Amino acid sequence: MAAASRISSLLSSSLLSKGRICGVGRSVVCSYTTAAALEKPITPSINVNYTKLLINGNFVDSASGKTFPTYDPRTGDVIAHVAEGDAEDINRAVSAARKAFDEGPWPKMTAYERSRVLFRFADLIDQHTEELATLETWDNGKPYEQAAKIELPMISRLIRYYAGWADKIHGLTVPADSPHLVQTIHEPIGVAGQIIPWNFPLLMFAWKVGPALACGNTVVIKTAEQTPLSALYAAKLLHEAGLPPGVLNVVSGFGPTAGAALATHMQVDKLAFTGSTETGKIVLELAAKSNLKPVTLELGGKSPFIVCKDADVDKTVELAHFALFFNQGQCCCAGSRTYVHESVYDEFLEKAKARALKRSVGDPFVAGIEQGPQIDSEQFEKIMRYIRSGVESGATLETGGERIGDKGFYIQPTVFSNVKEDMLIAKDEIFGPVQSILKFKDINEVIRRANTTSYGLAAGVFTQDIDTANTLTRALKVGTVWINCYDVFDAAIPFGGYKMSGQGREKGIHCLSNYLQVKAVVTPLKDPAWI
Repeated sequence: MAAASRISSLLSSSLLSKGRICGVGRSVVCSYTTAAALEKPITPSINVNYTKLLINGNFVDSASGKTFPTYDPRTGDVIAHVAEGDAEDINRAVSAARKAFDEGPWPKMTAYERSRVLFRFADLIDQHTEELATLETWDNGKPYEQAAKIELPMISRLIRYYAGWADKIHGLTVPADSPHLVQTIHEPIGVAGQIIPWNFPLLMFAWKVGPALACGNTVVIKTAEQTPLSALYAAKLLHEAGLPPGVLNVVSGFGPTAGAALATHMQVDKLAFTGSTETGKIVLELAAKSNLKPVTLELGGKSPFIVCKDADVDKTVELAHFALFFNQGQCCCAGSRTYVHESVYDEFLEKAKARALKRSVGDPFVAGIEQGPQIDSEQFEKIMRYIRSGVESGATLETGGERIGDKGFYIQPTVFSNVKEDMLIAKDEIFGPVQSILKFKDINEVIRRANTTSYGLAAGVFTQDIDTANTLTRALKVGTVWINCYDVFDAAIPFGGYKMSGQGREKGIHCLSNYLQVKAVVTPLKDPAWI
């Protein structure tokens, strides 16, 4: 809860003066704190030192020698050119990981020694917060304060959580109906292939790598082509902490080449993917057609945020704003369908619009900025298409709807009212700063409407009635329900979805099972004193 409170407090501050007035096709009030978006961007204070692939403990060029640019979303300018891995590089990385697992020291270390490496890694993350947060903001566009003050502490905490688990993974002695000693042993699964997204590059790196290494596996991780820089720096720190060569390999590259090669590789024993539902389907199919490797998927969402008639409107408006606009709206669990009871709908709408108008948008390196640019031109154009679709389908554009400035990928915080379930803005995962506010009459109606989606990742319930909260909690087909709060993440809380939001769970004790095999060992007992 503390992390969520810090995020909400951080993002609710507004330190800049209000900017220009604008309109989109009708009389729409659009006064935003956008001065920082129109100024010359701040030059980051660090150099980009790691742009090659990390294979077998060394930074190396790609086999082809090719590179690709990674861009600053504030300007669209190139930050650096990064080695472009493809199938041959995946082969090299998997071979290194295979050898490290079959012959190397990592799986044969005591669990306590593995935990010490992970604890040292967490300490190094804390010591290099400035560098990691700067790379994350520069490559991704998220506010520096969010990266440095919220996400990096969450990352080191999660690594310590799994470091603590390393020497506490054990099996059972099972009573049998015959004179046999029956034991279960939890073994590392082997080489884990992992594919992470661009919206939380470092956080997803930690979610994947932490439990896999704690269980004694080796890893090949493919980073998103939009955001390769921070994971390479983090991987360097992990080797400084004492990780043996080949245990963690990082390949930067594109989905159809490097990603597909990893998903289909016959020497990869397990696959974990975070990204869109559409790509998740492809990954699952490729894994099945190769060696039937098990797959965990954390996919898209269209999460309902349900405001009941007895909710505290002022607090709920702020939480709804946070639930949708956090990280530029680029969150799989964003509260992107805001259902508000008809008795408080008008009040909520006016206050939600006012809050959006106060949102500070601009250079994410500027203190007090709540919203930076979207990740790239492709995502920017996708969001703008959805905004146009909302207008064309008859929803009321209350505020926003335009780009900010003429450089970079900034979008005004956008609020729609009078949204219906059959509109694309209510059905599709927009992944941007677009809030859709819908009206409902009673609990049974909102349960039916909230569940009428192919997604099932998360939900928020806002009420002062415990019976209402319990009814909604059990009725909503989602993996996480937040009651009178939102986006509360803790290393011990499992996270994952129902339906087409994925399979399996990240974080917590449940995630360990993703990276373990359970073996039964049965031994005859000769003349046992007891069975």
